[in-house]
Order: sequence, then structure tokens, then C-alpha cells
Amino acid sequence: MAHLLKNRKPLLARIRRIQGQLRALEALLDTESGTECGQVLQQIAAVRGAVGGLMNHVLEGHVREHLGAEQADPQQRAEDVERLLSVMRSYLR
Repeated sequence: MAHLLKNRKPLLARIRRIQGQLRALEALLDTESGTECGQVLQQIAAVRGAVGGLMNHVLEGHVREHLGAEQADPQQRAEDVERLLSVMRSYLR
């Protein structure tokens, strides 16, 4: 978890950008002006890409700090692997 604390500011900045992208998507759908489907699809793709980038960043830190840690005992590492696999299964559905 230390990797999240030391990278907190960039992670929060990413999350704020994602929130902005979601607000833009909401605005596209909330207008009565007949938004084009292509614009909506493009914004959804942008949000998905941004969330995927956030997931990749946090996942990389998790793997390096928890699974790659030399001081982790085998039981703790096995638990971390199972927890990670569970999260990945739900993420990839």
C-alpha cells in the first residue's frame, strides 16, 4: 500500500481527469440538441481507456511491491496472488 501513498497525487489527478470525462459524457447525453452517436461512443472509449490506464498503473505497482517483494513469505505471496486473480477476474468480465 506504500506505493499508493507515494503516488497519491498523480493517481488523484488521473481520477479527476476521469471524472471530467464522465461529466462530459453526461453532458453529451443530457442535451436536447441531438448529440451524434459517434461523439458518445468516442467519449465512452476515452473513459474506458482512462480507467484502463489507471488500472494498469495501480496493478503494476501492486505486482512490483507485493508479489515481487523479496521479503514476502510464500504464504503471504500466495494470498496476494489469489486476491489479485480475483480482482482481475471481475475486472475482465
